[in-house]
Amino acid sequence: MQPNDAVLIVVDVQNDFCPGGALAVPDGDAVVGIVSRIAKQFSAVVMTQDWHPADHISFASQHAGRAPFETVELPYGTQVLWPDHCVQGTAGAAFHPGLVVPGVQAVFRKGFRRMVDSYSGFLEADRTSTTGLGGYLAERGLGRVFVAGLATDFCVAWTALDAQALGLDVTVIEDACRGIDAPTIPGGTLADAWRRMSDAGVRRGRSDGLV
Repeated sequence: MQPNDAVLIVVDVQNDFCPGGALAVPDGDAVVGIVSRIAKQFSAVVMTQDWHPADHISFASQHAGRAPFETVELPYGTQVLWPDHCVQGTAGAAFHPGLVVPGVQAVFRKGFRRMVDSYSGFLEADRTSTTGLGGYLAERGLGRVFVAGLATDFCVAWTALDAQALGLDVTVIEDACRGIDAPTIPGGTLADAWRRMSDAGVRRGRSDGLV
């Protein structure tokens, strides 16, 4: 069992990010069993959930003549355009049915504002809109953060980096994550993501080293 100040953040283990989903991460469902197993070691577990309206600004379908994985410039910066995914209330937005985390204490939804995307579990892409996760961890005195889920090079990395920026002690559980690793997407390679996290002081761990 982890110390009382430790929390597991399970990032976006949702149907649309698993094989057969609208924005599937290669081998994404491989994290399901690992996350279900390690969650039992934590007295505090929270989850994040992509939760987009059907006309979300990050969807390529909302930009005439544009295709998924192209980029556009929005008021908050460069935005990758994605296939429609994790639309509110759909099966794709639901957590993977094999994910068994009965002790989860809070779910933080992100990306529900139509005009701004969100990768991080803490701050949306405009870098000012918060999800409330930071305040929740502070109020509960949870300063040691372990991050698992999908995808390593986007939502996991952004979540870990924002946690580190808040002064938290952050470890990404490498084998409990999977990445997209797409060189054609800006910042979309695993190597770049791990480099950014390492430079910021985020640690890299494995599920068998948690006990």
